[in-house]
Amino acid sequence: MAATAMQAARFLPFHRAMIEEEEMRAVLEVLQSGWLTTGPRVREFEAAFRSYVGASHAVAFSSCTAALHLALAAIGIQEGDEVILPTMTFAATGEVVLYFKAKPVLVDCGKGSFHVDPEDIAKAVTSRTRAIVPVHYAGYPCDMDAVLAIARQHRLRVIEDAAHALPSRYKDRMVGTLGDITCFSFYATKTVTTGEGGMATTGSPELAEAMRILSLHGISKDAWKRYTAEGSWRYDILETGYKYNLTDIQAALGIVQLKKCHDMWVRRAALADRYNQALTELDAFDVPHVPDNVQHAWHLYVTEVNSSALRIDRNRVIEELKNRGIGTSVHFIPLHLHTLYQKRLGYGAGQFPSAEERFERAISLPIYSAMTDEDAGRVIEALHDIAREFQR
Repeated sequence: MAATAMQAARFLPFHRAMIEEEEMRAVLEVLQSGWLTTGPRVREFEAAFRSYVGASHAVAFSSCTAALHLALAAIGIQEGDEVILPTMTFAATGEVVLYFKAKPVLVDCGKGSFHVDPEDIAKAVTSRTRAIVPVHYAGYPCDMDAVLAIARQHRLRVIEDAAHALPSRYKDRMVGTLGDITCFSFYATKTVTTGEGGMATTGSPELAEAMRILSLHGISKDAWKRYTAEGSWRYDILETGYKYNLTDIQAALGIVQLKKCHDMWVRRAALADRYNQALTELDAFDVPHVPDNVQHAWHLYVTEVNSSALRIDRNRVIEELKNRGIGTSVHFIPLHLHTLYQKRLGYGAGQFPSAEERFERAISLPIYSAMTDEDAGRVIEALHDIAREFQR
C-alpha cells in the first residue's frame, strides 16, 4: 500500500480494550444492585484472581501504584531506607519509594536487555537497603532466581512490579507467586482492565491483612460490611490509612475480563509471532528476545530500530508510522533522565548506558486482543515501507 493510501486509512490506535456485551451486562448488574463501591464483587474478584495465579492471598486496589505503595508500607519501609529498582520503568515504581522519604536506588538494564541487571542489583546493596523492586518489562519475567538469591543473601524483601505481567510464567510458576508481594495493574491499556485498578498477591496472611487495612483508611477488617445486614456501624481505626479501595463497578468488569485472560493472551501471542516472522526479514528492526523458560504476557511488543540499517532515528520512525495511520508508544523514558531524579537524587544522563541505548531505539507497536489480522498487516506493511524508503 502506498504511503498516501495508508494515510487515508483509519488511524490504528496503540491500544483498544476488548470490552464486549458480557462486561457491559456485569457492570449494569452492579449499577442496578445499588451497591457501587467496595463490596461483594471486589471480594469475588480477589478470590478469582488468587485462584488464577495460584497465590495464597490477593488484595484489590484502586491502582497498581496504590498496590506498590502499600506493599512497601506493609514491609515497613521508613524514611532513610533504600529500595533498589530499575531505571527502565514507569514513574510509579520510583515515586512510591519517595512517598516514605526513602531513597530509590536506580540500576541499569542488562546488556542488550530491557530487564534489570542482577549484577548491578548486587553492587547497589548497602546497609540501608530494605527491598528490591524488579520490573517484569513488557510482560516477560526478569531473572527472578538471581533476584531472589540476592534478596536471601542480604535479607531483603522482593516486591515485584508486575504491571505488565498478566499472565506470565517464570519457569513453572506464575508471576504472582514468586516474591514477597507482587503488584499487578488493570489500567485501561493492560491485558486485563478495570479502567483503573490494581491487585497485590502474597503468600503472607500478615502482609495481606496489613495492605487490606491500609487500603481503606486504616479501618479494622471488613469495614465495608458496616452498610450491610451482617455489618455494624462501629469500627476502629488501627493505622494511618489511605483511600485506595477498588469499587464493585470496576470489579465486575475485572471478573469478566479475567475469565477471558487466557484467550486474550493467545490472541496477543499470535500477533507477536506474526510480528516476529515479518520483522526478522528486515535489518531495520530487531525483534524482542524471549528466554525459553518464561511465558511472555505480550502486554507490549517492543521492537528496536537498527540505526546502522536506516538513515532515520527512532523518533522519525514513530513520525513515519503516525503518517501512515499507525499509533505507537515508547516504554520507557528511564527515570534517571527525568528532572525529579536529577535535581533531587543527583542522577544524570550517561549514568546508565544500557537503559539509555534501549530507550533511544525502542518502539512499542500496537498489540491487543481486539486487533484484526488486517490491523497487524497494516503495521507490518508500514514498517516494510519505512525500511525500503529509508534504508541506508
